[in-house]
Amino acid sequence: METVAVLGAGGIMGFPMARNLARDGFEVRAWNRTRERAEPLAEDGATIAATRAEAVAGAGVVLTMLSDADAVLEAMGGADGALSGLEQGAVWLQMSTIGISGTKRCAELAAERDVTLVDAPVVGTKQPAEQGQLVVLASGPSAVRERVQSVFDAVGQRTIWVGETGAGTRLKLVTNSWILAVVEGGAEAVALAEGLGLDPSLLFEALEGGPLDLPYLRIKGQAMAERRFEPSFRLALAAKDASLVEEAAGRHGLDLPLVEAVRRRFEEGVPEHGDEDMSATFLTSVGNGRST
Repeated sequence: METVAVLGAGGIMGFPMARNLARDGFEVRAWNRTRERAEPLAEDGATIAATRAEAVAGAGVVLTMLSDADAVLEAMGGADGALSGLEQGAVWLQMSTIGISGTKRCAELAAERDVTLVDAPVVGTKQPAEQGQLVVLASGPSAVRERVQSVFDAVGQRTIWVGETGAGTRLKLVTNSWILAVVEGGAEAVALAEGLGLDPSLLFEALEGGPLDLPYLRIKGQAMAERRFEPSFRLALAAKDASLVEEAAGRHGLDLPLVEAVRRRFEEGVPEHGDEDMSATFLTSVGNGRST
């Protein structure tokens, strides 16, 4: 089994991923900027590292699960970054959602340090991460795929190998464009139901059993109707992801007005609700919980 260094091991996604790796028999070195958030992983046998260099020392694989491209590059680059301490032959699994330009910057950094980069963002939020049910969108050199597959199997239910490095991120952006549209569309439908004096549960009853009956919409819609916004995926990160989708569309000359509208609406909610679940975008439609 590989020794795996997990950078960002105290986050909503990084923590359960590190835990599942440790419980699956991997030797895990866990690092988080706020050390206290990663410390419970010691109960599962993980070693809590004080520094990035300590985390990657002797590790064959380093896995990054951080909030954005700048956080990833800061953790990996620089004189005291993780890449400076990686042993020859180590593999970098970049599993954060950082967009096309962020992935390109990581690829350039990996090439400078002669490290193999596998671009492998995931589909799923807190609960799938806890259950090891993520979908891994992997892309990278075929020579290392068999080597890292056991890591992906520990954190996910399925791995899709998309192609060469960077293709995983492109597929993640496409997937996110749909997920974010469903959440915002659901928020507006529930807000409209309430505004028209209807019980939002009638919406789901009307859709039940048909092709538009989406389990994800039911989960988020119920949370909106009940004003429950415990973060499964924070609104601030969803706004960041919407911005990455919009950036990618612009790079390729695409006119996607829905993506722009969703990004603007999510950003409107961030100042008050950024640390709540992304379904809290609903509160922007109803004035922080009051029906209009």
